[in-house]
Amino acid sequence: MDASRPHWLRVTVRILLWTLAVVVGLGALLALSVPIAGIGSKSRLDAVTNVTIPGVGGPDVKAYVARPTGPGPHPAVIMVHEFWGLHEDIARKADLLAEEGYVVVAPDVFRGSTTGWIPRAIYQVISTPAEQVNDDLDSVNAWLSTQADVDAQRTAIAGFCFGGRAAMLYSLHNPKLKGTVVFYGNPPLDAKRLRALQGPVLGIFGGADQSIPLADVAAFERALKQANVESTITVYPDQPHAFIETVDAIKAGGVQGQAWSQMLRFLEGALAARPAPSSSGSPQATSDRIGWSYVLRLGMSHLIGHSSHP
Repeated sequence: MDASRPHWLRVTVRILLWTLAVVVGLGALLALSVPIAGIGSKSRLDAVTNVTIPGVGGPDVKAYVARPTGPGPHPAVIMVHEFWGLHEDIARKADLLAEEGYVVVAPDVFRGSTTGWIPRAIYQVISTPAEQVNDDLDSVNAWLSTQADVDAQRTAIAGFCFGGRAAMLYSLHNPKLKGTVVFYGNPPLDAKRLRALQGPVLGIFGGADQSIPLADVAAFERALKQANVESTITVYPDQPHAFIETVDAIKAGGVQGQAWSQMLRFLEGALAARPAPSSSGSPQATSDRIGWSYVLRLGMSHLIGHSSHP
């Protein structure tokens, strides 16, 4: 380094160079951690799944299926996992819901990837197109229609976090579903598009969720009303993102138990035997690419907040 430069300048340059080297090194380590965190996904999924659903125009779909007692036919609920991927926690929630008389299918819509590492979870979201998720859910929906203990005409969908958004998008793709439950998912806000929905919508959000602004929740509620979609949007005050945690916490009551009970009441009404509604719209072609700002807020909400983790 040029000795003719002032000492303070030489020190400043060294600090900047070392800082840049540290930042680059940390960035490289973070990037490397993403594929490393995917190692073991197959064994983790094998441990939690119990059915392989034949793909319709795509690969087969691994899933966890929980069935109630009795011969049926039972109504069905498709349950879509969080951005972590399909984990034991979602399977236990499927079991809990099946106790209420539903056949519950929790599919792996990340096609073989599951993690407990936030950067990998973010990668799973941004690398999985909504169209691919819809294709896999089409396979699940078709499989349900072949099951003797399922009344496929009474099928709803529910999802958590990433799965909440995925559930909403699939209901727009397949308006024959009889109801949609969105647990703190980032929803579409276009009223014209929402008119394609045939069944009612339940949205459950946390008032302290750092990833979904309350202004967006209010806009979602307004859009559903403008679209004449039967809906209930509930914000639980002071609750963070992913506040519906474990089955034990749900059974303990409190806010988590209240939100779960709200879903049960909604499903009971949505999946009651009723004549098929007349068509009020059709799916509109649109891009459902998720925004980077939302994904980063989502990652931060899990990193610094009190939220569900596999």
